[in-house]
Amino acid sequence: MADTKRVYLFEEGNATMRDELGGKGANLAEMSNIGLPVPPGFTITTDTCNEYTKLGGKMPDGLMDEVKAALAKVEEKTGKKLGDPQNPLLVSVRSGAKFSMPGMMDTVLNLGLNDQTVEGLIKLTGNPRFVYDSYRRFLMMLSDVAYSTGDNHLAKHDFEHIFYDLKKELGVTNDLDVNADQLKQLCDTYKAHIKQQAGRDFPQDPLVQLQDAIEAVFKSWNNDRAKLYRQREKISDDLGTAVNVQSMVFGNQGEDCGTGVAFTRNASNGAKEVFGEYLMNAQGEDVVAGVRTPMPIAELAVQNPEIYKQFDDICKRLEGHYKDMQDIEFTIEHNKLYILQCRSGKRTGPSAVKIAVDLVNEGLISKVTALARVNPELLDQCLHPIIRPGSKYNVLAKGLPAGPGAATGIAVFDASRAAELGKGGEGKRVILVRADTSPDDLKGMLAAEGVLTERGGMTSHAALVARGFGIPTVAGCSDITVGANSF
Repeated sequence: MADTKRVYLFEEGNATMRDELGGKGANLAEMSNIGLPVPPGFTITTDTCNEYTKLGGKMPDGLMDEVKAALAKVEEKTGKKLGDPQNPLLVSVRSGAKFSMPGMMDTVLNLGLNDQTVEGLIKLTGNPRFVYDSYRRFLMMLSDVAYSTGDNHLAKHDFEHIFYDLKKELGVTNDLDVNADQLKQLCDTYKAHIKQQAGRDFPQDPLVQLQDAIEAVFKSWNNDRAKLYRQREKISDDLGTAVNVQSMVFGNQGEDCGTGVAFTRNASNGAKEVFGEYLMNAQGEDVVAGVRTPMPIAELAVQNPEIYKQFDDICKRLEGHYKDMQDIEFTIEHNKLYILQCRSGKRTGPSAVKIAVDLVNEGLISKVTALARVNPELLDQCLHPIIRPGSKYNVLAKGLPAGPGAATGIAVFDASRAAELGKGGEGKRVILVRADTSPDDLKGMLAAEGVLTERGGMTSHAALVARGFGIPTVAGCSDITVGANSF
């Protein structure tokens, strides 16, 4: 493998290189080459992941030298440098297999922050709240994916409990009501917690952080939820994941910043309309993780018509380029639009049929291609039970129609318990009820007749999984409050 190219700058790849660069990396390369506003970065190949696994979880010789060489090119493009206290480059580190596996593998944002670069970024931006908000997210994310074990308390939910306790102490419920000084205090608490649980300080060297994040993404290819997803979707375990390292743009710097996920057509019913959600003053994980309930993308047309027009034009361009409905992640940084990802969007069975027929009628694809895109499992969704139109019933609460069909069952509030009681277990009909779902809930979702969440939107990981697998789902049902055993 020594003479094989392991690292590609985005502009060195293209859409045909899915085997080497994964779907995300190939599409980032393609979008860069057709002139879309994609932050610069590079992709480590899927073969490198397999090499890492064969070496027993050891980084291949020379890989970090190739990473540093690619990083230097990104630094040159951005005018920033990883670890520079005066003008630091921050990067995201994200997975990207050949076939889309939404939420199943690991992501790290804001990598490159440490106690020195935090101070430099505050001087550059004049926005300490944004900087400490980014730092606390990074401390949590890298610890969760790289340092958490079954023997310590460094999982994401452990950090969320610490943050929840701080908000409770302050008498607030919204993250945005926690000020810069309080977030700085939270970062100090996180670092002390990491040292106590891991037995060492959180790494301050950005290159150590980067290697740890890359290794975490490689390892996440073989985590339990990723293996379960591949088994369900009949994806080979031998493909491996690429790793995408991309310069950060920030949706959490203020009210002229935001982030969102949208589809070029309605993923629920197939209508030819931009369909999606966004949050202002937030980072991408806030939308896809379903922790906050976002606003519909149509609101952006009112809030910022110029950005919406740019985004709508890009949606049309990408759908025409790929000749399929696209799922697009975007960030707005100080009223400038950036595209972070595109892929063919997950859709329900009925919407798959409508989209395929419409694309034929629009002259974008042939009838043969349309038939190939609607697989038997998607057609099966068209036969889902629904509530009889015109029937009378009492409405207890309303949410968002994130997955197709209707379902009944016993309310279960824990994903593991749903897996025990539901399909594949005792065979009872259960509804998984959660405040919000995470990718770790996949086993419970697959065992349930349906899913109900208090928070989250139509583009959260839970909604994507629900649509892809045909699980009736109501998300963002803010009329209810979900407790440990009741709602």
